[in-house]
Amino acid sequence: MLRLFLLVASVAQLLVFRANAQQNAPVNSAPLAPNAPADRPVSVAVADDSEAEAALAAFEQHIAPAIKKARATLPQAKKRFLQGLPSGQAFYVTTRISDPNGPYEQVFVRVKQWQGTQVQGFIASQLDVVKTYQQNQLITFSASDVFDWTISRPDGSEEGNFVGKLIDAGNQ
Repeated sequence: MLRLFLLVASVAQLLVFRANAQQNAPVNSAPLAPNAPADRPVSVAVADDSEAEAALAAFEQHIAPAIKKARATLPQAKKRFLQGLPSGQAFYVTTRISDPNGPYEQVFVRVKQWQGTQVQGFIASQLDVVKTYQQNQLITFSASDVFDWTISRPDGSEEGNFVGKLIDAGNQ
């Protein structure tokens, strides 16, 4: 029961990116703008395994349209990153990382390089559930594991972040 609760609760980690990444950005990255939109973390409390499975399924169904839109626009965002973003802009992708025993967290990764089907970058999110990784750790993963992207600008505005914006809209 605890494992499934952590799995569902870890979905909330998707939303804690901006504040933590700004203060703990990798040395080679520009900080996020102080006026970047603030995320509002979400958590799910469940009583048993069946409730956890249902909550996770409902969450996945809720974010599916945003993931579809993000993946449809990802090739253009990737192309812009590979051509070089303007000074002060940063390219992040959202993926999931997990411990060997299964719990996962959705995390923002500041992309360092993208070669073929492999993405390499620094974990920008604060981790609360997954223990085998740490914030600012350099990781490499398959491009097929990317389900959202964000370009952060120095004026605090952003492009992409379709999943985060969908969740934020439901929390207002």
